[in-house]
Amino acid sequence: MIALLAPGQGAQSPGMLTPWLEDPSSKESLERWSEAVGLDLVRLGTTADAEEITDTAVTQPLIVASGLLAARRLLADVTLSADTVVAGHSIGELTACAIAGVLSDDDAVALAGVRGREMAAACAAAPTSMAAVLGGDEETVLARLSELGLDPANRNGAGQIVAAGPKDAIETLVAEPPDGSKVRALAVAGAFHTRFMDPAREALAGYAGSVSTGDPQLTLLSNADGAVVTSGADALTRLVEQVTRTVRWDTCMETLASRGVTASVELPPGATLTGLVKRAVKGTATLAVKTPDKLGDAAALVAEHGGAG
Repeated sequence: MIALLAPGQGAQSPGMLTPWLEDPSSKESLERWSEAVGLDLVRLGTTADAEEITDTAVTQPLIVASGLLAARRLLADVTLSADTVVAGHSIGELTACAIAGVLSDDDAVALAGVRGREMAAACAAAPTSMAAVLGGDEETVLARLSELGLDPANRNGAGQIVAAGPKDAIETLVAEPPDGSKVRALAVAGAFHTRFMDPAREALAGYAGSVSTGDPQLTLLSNADGAVVTSGADALTRLVEQVTRTVRWDTCMETLASRGVTASVELPPGATLTGLVKRAVKGTATLAVKTPDKLGDAAALVAEHGGAG
């Protein structure tokens, strides 16, 4: 069984869309999405520097656009069975919902534009930050975060938890890590997936009220708990609530294992999820598709592990 995985914020890099835009239909799609979000995604994905595309308002629609450009080219060459698993990390869950048929590609990118813009605005309201906690006993790490008034914004599995909250508390965590762990401050605008993002959640909920959904045609996993989502309306509600809730990628990987997934393809622009799957779902064949020259390999992997070429 195959899984298609969509990465989250932090996977971006300068020029990441350049090779994909050699395809005329991909460039046409990106130009249309640029108009929808009010950003020049063509320029941002090809010639903008690292600092400019780190802006949350820019990064999020770029990430979703990147994954969808690759997914549509891949799916033109393979047929997926209904038990194909699709999941995305944080903003990548929008990409996954589009692939599963819950959202149109246009709506997914538009929602990413609203989400990114509103989360950037929420970040400016208070001095908050995030840090990656690597290793250590999970319960010890969670207890330390609670002691400092921090939230586990991402529980990624494979010994990774991302803490988020007030900037001074993050600085204390970096200086005084939980026993047996290492803590690395992250270069982010604020505390994503916490109560500090509530204004962004409210704004996204308002926009989502006008978005049409369909029920998933593939096996779509939720960041909330790793559960399979069978209703389009439920998937959209979860996307909105996800803005202030912990991303449970650990439970998503548990679901990959329990459903017998034997291979995963990570869509661009990331490779982090591939590394997590390798460590948490042993024996799984993995492939990260960062450039179009990997599409043939991805199609072969899909055909071998659950699709029909």
